[in-house]
Amino acid sequence: MCEVSIIMGIYKMIKKKNLVKLSIDSILNQTYKDFEFIICDDGSNDGTYEMVQDLIKNDKRVILIKNDENKGLAYSLNHCLSIAKGKYIARMDADDISMPDRLEKQIGFLNEHLEYAMVGCNLLLINDKGIWGKRILVKEPTKKSFLFTSPYCHPAIVMRKEVLDKVNNYKVEKITRRAEDYDLFMRIYANGYKGYNMQEFLYQFREDNDAYKRRAYKYRWDEVQVRYRGFKALDLMPNGLIYVIKPLIVGLIPQKILVKLRKMRQEK
Repeated sequence: MCEVSIIMGIYKMIKKKNLVKLSIDSILNQTYKDFEFIICDDGSNDGTYEMVQDLIKNDKRVILIKNDENKGLAYSLNHCLSIAKGKYIARMDADDISMPDRLEKQIGFLNEHLEYAMVGCNLLLINDKGIWGKRILVKEPTKKSFLFTSPYCHPAIVMRKEVLDKVNNYKVEKITRRAEDYDLFMRIYANGYKGYNMQEFLYQFREDNDAYKRRAYKYRWDEVQVRYRGFKALDLMPNGLIYVIKPLIVGLIPQKILVKLRKMRQEK
């Protein structure tokens, strides 16, 4: 029995082996040692599974599982949760980097502050050239914090397993395929729980121009539905209606302008 289970989904990353290695090593080299690291390959057919096998072969704390076919991130994370033994659940993405003391500080916080169901942190923004900016997240998000966007960074979060059990983990459905975290966090708050963002930079989050290209307009319609359902559960309607349609409005703004606006918001 370990105290924390780190869960990660991975899909077709064979061409980014160096990034995957950095990500996995950043967990294996944590100052906090009482963990299991569960990685779910989401039906890759490009050699990703075998690549991860090679990267983890010398560390018995890592458990590698695989979906029979591509099912999406929510399904993959639920697959990890189905075998997770930890009291806490920490997230990690396959191309990001956790600072060496991330788990030690986040687990320590949750052990000391029983009133919080989950804890995140501030972010260092990275691309292929290294760190290019920072993102400071609101310290104590309220229900209203969800109106503009999610106040948490999904892969930088640590959650109590008992809380995830009570809200039935991630929803696997069409509308949450790009917003599974937003949906989950709103359901956690709707059930009376709350979270906190440590004001330390414990996570390096990969964000580059490609991030703006991944958001097809059809996914924005999905997010509208996630927002409407979540805001209703949080008693943020009807005042939150304008924020429900925000993804559609943002989707009409040219990418170059979005990139400039986003970078203007970052603290250099």
